[in-house]
Amino acid sequence: MPRPPSDAAFGELVHATWPSLYRTAYLLLGDHAEAEDLVQTALAKTYASWSRVRTPEAAPAYARTVLVNTAASWFRKRGWRNERPTAELPEAAAPAGDLADRPTLLAALAQLAPRQRAVVVLRYYDDLPVAEVARALDCSEGTVKSQTSDALARLRTLLGDAVVPHTTGARHD
Repeated sequence: MPRPPSDAAFGELVHATWPSLYRTAYLLLGDHAEAEDLVQTALAKTYASWSRVRTPEAAPAYARTVLVNTAASWFRKRGWRNERPTAELPEAAAPAGDLADRPTLLAALAQLAPRQRAVVVLRYYDDLPVAEVARALDCSEGTVKSQTSDALARLRTLLGDAVVPHTTGARHD
């Protein structure tokens, strides 16, 4: 039986995966500070079960799965998405036709249900195949496909067909 990776290997994992884990966390949560908290929590949980990781090659996928599962548990908490006071009221939604308008896209992602947002982020930002997304979210491949379809339909409603076009061949890999 192989020995578990060392603490030095964990340090290498943190340095190698932090940017992609942070990007995923930010896209899931839509807030920089909460994304940092999520990545730190996920890495702490990964370290707590580090002795069960058999090879360093499996560690990045394991850490991403921990991150997504931790985010899902945060979504289930009753007070997680309560309103927060701000000094200014938010502006009205920007026109959907501006592809360079990243805040508009992030606002649309924030309006998706948590599972739909997770599926879109993992499929199209992290470029994971359906099977890997299903493993990360602990659901069936059919659920991933239906959640993706529902999420894209919602994004089309929010952003318009020009931004989220209908495709003749859907990604089902």
